Parts: sequence; C-alpha cells; structure tokens
Amino acid sequence: MKKSKNYVGIDLSKLSFDVALCNSENKYTYHKFANNEKGFSSLLSLLNKSECICVMEASGSYYLKLATFLSTHEINVCVINALVIRRFSQMRMSRAKTDKKDAMLIAEYGRSENPGLWEPEANHTLELKQMQAYLEQLNKNRTGFILQKEAFAQNPVKSEAIEASISCVLEKIEQAIKTIECQMELIIKTHHQEMFDQLRSIPGMGGKTSLLLIVISGGFTKFEKYKQLVSYVGISPRIFESGTSVRGRSKICKMGMSKVRAMLYLCAWSAKRCNKACKDLYDRLVEKGKAKKLALIAVVNKLLKQAFAIATKKEYYSLK
Repeated sequence: MKKSKNYVGIDLSKLSFDVALCNSENKYTYHKFANNEKGFSSLLSLLNKSECICVMEASGSYYLKLATFLSTHEINVCVINALVIRRFSQMRMSRAKTDKKDAMLIAEYGRSENPGLWEPEANHTLELKQMQAYLEQLNKNRTGFILQKEAFAQNPVKSEAIEASISCVLEKIEQAIKTIECQMELIIKTHHQEMFDQLRSIPGMGGKTSLLLIVISGGFTKFEKYKQLVSYVGISPRIFESGTSVRGRSKICKMGMSKVRAMLYLCAWSAKRCNKACKDLYDRLVEKGKAKKLALIAVVNKLLKQAFAIATKKEYYSLK
C-alpha cells in the first residue's frame, strides 16, 4: 500500500523557525530551531526522506538557506507565496496568530492543495538576482541624492561642503552601477549569451530589459506558460464585475515587479512602431476606441509572449 505524504509546516523568521510535524496519531507536534546550520541538522534528524515534504513561505531571503539545505539532503520542499498562505488562513477563519499556529496552517495547506515541488536555482541565477536587487537600490539612492542636490540648489544659502560631498557620493554610485552592470553582462555572456541575443532580436526589446527578463525568469526555466510570466510581472488583467450592478473598470493586477513593468512599458513605445505584430495590435485597439495606455499595456503583453516563445524555442525573431 502506498504511503501518504507527510506535509511538514515550517514558519521562518530571521533567527529561528517553527516546525509543525504530524505524528502517527494524526496530531501535530511542534519544534523550534535556530535558523542556522545546527538548527537545519536538528530538523533533518526528525524527517523521513521518503515520506516528508517540507512546506514553507517565500519569506524574503530567510527561507532560501533552509530550502537549499533540505533539497541537498533529498528532502522534498514546497515554497509558497506568503499571500497564498494568508488567504488560506482567512478561508479557514483562523483568528489566532502565533508561530506554532502558522506552522500548522502551512502544513495543512500542503495537505489540502498538494503544491508543486521547489527546485533550487543555479548559483549564477542567484548571483544575478542579488546583483539586480543591489542595482535597483543603487539607482534609488542615486535618484534620492540627485533630488536632494536640486532641492539644496534652490536654497539662498548654499553649502559648498554639502554640494561637494553629494557630487562625490553620486560619482561613487555611478561607478558602482557601471561595475555591477558589467559583472551582470559577463555572467549573461557566460551562461545565456545566445538567449540574450535572441531576445535582443525582438524589435523594440532593449538590452537591459532582455537581461532583466532572463534574471527574473531564471533563464526562462521558472514558467511553463507565458501567462505565468505575465502574471509574475503584474501585467495580467484584473476584472471587477459582480452580478448585474457591479461593472468596475478592468485594470492590470500590478502584483508583480514594478521595475520590469516600467522597462517593458518603455519598450512598448518602440515596439508599436517597429514591431509589426505589436503595431498591428496597437492600431487595432486604438481604432476600436480603446485608450492608448490600454493599447500599450496590450503591447507589453505581446512583447512578453514573443520573448517567452523565442526563449523557450531557442529561436531568433522572425517576421513570419
């Protein structure tokens, strides 16, 4: 007789994690471990490799070391969006909020929904993601200092020391940005050069956007369908209708990556002129009376569809 899987719920925090483990009497026992190698080993000693599936939230970067450790030791792992777990808790009408309760709810979600298994990403993909996150922070800092410098310039009393200091900081940030961008391009050249060139062959698709799509999709290995990529980026439509009286305006979901959306939106301006499929789509929607902004969002969707097809089929853009 085939044994059923035992879903183990893990609620992680920066310093520790709580574990809800279902015993032979179908009752939960609870454990607490330090979020370090020693704690990981202690958890491993409680698990049966052939029966246990560990379920945890994608809580920032706290889950990554434990998930990788368990996967390395042949323990199946599921990593779930924290919002999904929150909605599951609300559906269960759960009012208590403790680490033990959260761990039990995560285990119950696994038993109820049988989520797909998590697979660790390649080292170069993780490195690219760290670089991209750091690059975004550098750009935010640069924008902040530029705005502050402009604000100080409007003051009747100017401080030469502050102006020199801000200029020096901006120069260092610019240099750091160039260094990180060069390192990212080097990694892409080493591992994804052909895919990068194929994405660049799409009319309207820029180099930075192509690089960013490779980063967020793990080299287009994280998604089975292009609609999953569209949803991840936050371009999928959100329809607000109910019965005969509620007819809200349809909007894009925006539950995704604002940086990628912004870059794709800029690409759409170019694509609606030089990309035939995008141009035809844009013109057709505008002729039907649709707003130009909505038509541009449709072009973004089309670009993502083209990028997914080209990257997964390993082909260059064709006018066919």
